Parts: sequence; structure tokens; C-alpha cells
Amino acid sequence: MVIWLQRETCCMMQFYNCLFIKMTEVVEEIKPRRGWLLGAVASAAALAGAGWAWFKYTPQPPASGALDALWQLTMDTPEGGSLALATLKNKPLLVNFWATWCPPCVEELPLLDRFYRENKANGWQVVGIAVDQRDPVVRFLGKMPLQFPVVLAGLSGIDLGKALGNLSGGLPFSVVVTAGGIIAHRKMGRVTPEDLKAWALLR
Repeated sequence: MVIWLQRETCCMMQFYNCLFIKMTEVVEEIKPRRGWLLGAVASAAALAGAGWAWFKYTPQPPASGALDALWQLTMDTPEGGSLALATLKNKPLLVNFWATWCPPCVEELPLLDRFYRENKANGWQVVGIAVDQRDPVVRFLGKMPLQFPVVLAGLSGIDLGKALGNLSGGLPFSVVVTAGGIIAHRKMGRVTPEDLKAWALLR
């Protein structure tokens, strides 16, 4: 057994020695092109990083049955009641995932509230799904009341958002569902007045 180990160790040492010599030859060969290679590697890394960022922060196709699962949920409200999300079916709906600790979320809430006030006569509904705890949400709504309903999801709201295509779990995240139950738009990041103007035309 000892002789076998020694033989194997010797073979491995010869292998690594040959490998080291070969790598040295390769390095010497590419030295004149080192600047070009470094530039190529940096460019490739930048492109790969940009591609991953685009994939990570672009909504992906929702999971199979994600919308049906949404309608089956009954969620607590900050006021102490509950809201069955199935009651929001059959009318155009804007679902907004947000949190009190998320500055872009807080900044867009007045826009969403105005959108709701201006379009509810046309059947539009808005629901805010707070990825947050009850106490901070209650305090926040005491300072900035919203006319549309808010429900509490806690950290489980991240999984719900991922099922709808928000794989990064980032906030804010908005989903537009038509009256016919089709996911028409999804937006990662803060919504703009232009977004809301376009969405208002949907039914």
C-alpha cells in the first residue's frame, strides 16, 4: 500500500511539473498580446455582467398557475380585517408590491393613489401588497393615507412576486391584470406617469 501511494505521488509530481512547464510556455507566448487579452476579457466580463443584470431585473414569464394562486389568497389588512383577492377579479387590476423601507415604493404611492382615484369610475382597481410588517405599515398609512386597499404579505410577498416573474425579489414591482384575467404588463422599479397613462387604456 505504501509503495503504491509513493508511486502515485511520484506520478502526480511529474504530472504537475509538466503542467507547470507547459503553462510557463503558454504565458511566455501570450505576453506580447497581454494587453489585447486583458481588454478582451474585461469586455467579455462587462457584457456578461450587463446580460445577467438585464435578465435579473427584467420580469420573466410568470410561473404556471401563478395568477390562479393569487386569486385564492385571503390576506390580512392593516386595519385588522382581511381581503379575499378573488373579489378583485373580472375588473382591470393594478397589483403593486411595496414596503415602507423601500424609497422608490414610497415615492410612487401618490401616483398610484391618484391613478386609482381618477380611474376607479372606469372599473379600475388597485391593491398594494406590503412586503412588510403590520406596525410600520399602520404608522406609514397614518401619515400617508391611501384610498386603495392595502394587504399584508410579510416576506412571503417576495415569493408571490417571484411566482409572477420578479425573480430578483426587488421592489417596487407592479403587475397589470385585465378584466379578462390576462397579465398585460409587469414593471420592476418605480412606475412613471407615462406607464399609468398607457395602462389606463386597458380594460
